[in-house]
Amino acid sequence: MTTPEARLTELGLTLPSPTVIPPGLHLPFSLINVRGDRALFSGHPKHDADGKIAGPFGVVGADYTTDAAYDEARQIGLCVLANLKAEIGDLSRIAGWTRVFGMVTSAPDYKEQHLVVNGFSDLIVDVFGPDVGRHARSAIGVSALPMGFAMEIEGEVLLRS
Repeated sequence: MTTPEARLTELGLTLPSPTVIPPGLHLPFSLINVRGDRALFSGHPKHDADGKIAGPFGVVGADYTTDAAYDEARQIGLCVLANLKAEIGDLSRIAGWTRVFGMVTSAPDYKEQHLVVNGFSDLIVDVFGPDVGRHARSAIGVSALPMGFAMEIEGEVLLRS
């Protein structure tokens, strides 16, 4: 069986460095919170290869098309994987993806949030396969997110010992 890291390589994908919290930004919570056999990941935006927060910023349906936002959600998936790997070590420790919750800053009457968050979900299934990668999911539209993010994605995974 192929490891998630090997699968990323097969797909031509590279994980960025873990998120670097900007100086002066106070986060009274963890981006990754491991509790027993579960790892919960807080709402993640995208960050660049060096870990610097990189959005996406703006409004989907105005500043981003559905296709462009799908690609951004896929990039957020890589950022989540980078932070999970930094916290738990080997991504093969993930026994299952339980739930994903995507929030999309949406223009009035925009109704394709589910298609945007598919970028994240499709990446997870591509990397982990349908058994481990399968997850429950919600995708909602919101009027605004912290720091002007166009989207944030949070969720939970089950861990192997």
